[in-house]
Amino acid sequence: MPPVLRAALVYGIIAPFRAHKSAKLYREIWHDKQGSPLMYYSKQQLQLLRDELGDEYQVELAMRYGQPSIANALNKLKDANRIKIIPLFPQYASATTGSVFQEVARITSQWVTIPNIEFINSFHDDPLLITAFADRGRNYLPEIYDHVIFSFHGLPQKHLLKGDVSERHCLKASDCCKTLTDQNKFCYGAQSHHTAKLITEALSIPDDKFTVSFQSRLGYSAWMQPYTIDVIKKLARSGKSRILVFCPAFVADCLETIHEIGVEYRDVFIAAGGEHLQLVSGLNASPLFIETLKRLAVG
Repeated sequence: MPPVLRAALVYGIIAPFRAHKSAKLYREIWHDKQGSPLMYYSKQQLQLLRDELGDEYQVELAMRYGQPSIANALNKLKDANRIKIIPLFPQYASATTGSVFQEVARITSQWVTIPNIEFINSFHDDPLLITAFADRGRNYLPEIYDHVIFSFHGLPQKHLLKGDVSERHCLKASDCCKTLTDQNKFCYGAQSHHTAKLITEALSIPDDKFTVSFQSRLGYSAWMQPYTIDVIKKLARSGKSRILVFCPAFVADCLETIHEIGVEYRDVFIAAGGEHLQLVSGLNASPLFIETLKRLAVG
């Protein structure tokens, strides 16, 4: 969509109509002392990584939208010889990681001199990351649940189609994302399935006991499927009484994990006949995740 029309849609219609609902949801997860869970855990990760790297490195935190901004963080690093950008999205998508790259390029293109800049495209299969997610899940005893869901943030299907440079692979078959290949190695769906598969292998979860699905759909166009909410209803109606939910697209707990899964989808599951839905907490201040970031930073 042209920038002018997109801005009119976002700021004239979407934001005003969603603001009240979003504010209400944020109030439900807001901590009196800590504030926003996402900001709280992100600042924890920032400080822990600084401690790990020491004075030799300067580490800054930035939000793609909001504060602290990417521009603010980059301006603090202007005098560096080398800058490494690590978007905290394990799986690559043009709407997330790609958008960060575009914003960094927009800002630095206005500088008189530009240092060496390196980007991390994705780290969906990093062994330490997989171990960190598996360790989190192991605390919940996956073997005592009837089924395990790996719920990733969704994307419109047209985003996936645009990323299929061959125009011969994406969405041509119902299982085109389930195996990571040279053809789809940069596909968000394929990377998501691969992350889930690696975690299940680490936890010895059999193939028939887990499902990969996608949440946070907006609007009426087709998004990545199956939708998590539909999977939850189907499992409840099929007699599954206890399910465990991982959210491996998020490295810190936020509205989409704490409330969408932990509250909204839990209520949907119970209303459909289920008994208990358990959210696996995010990586947050996990030492293994901080070690993952350290390796990405210095590698």
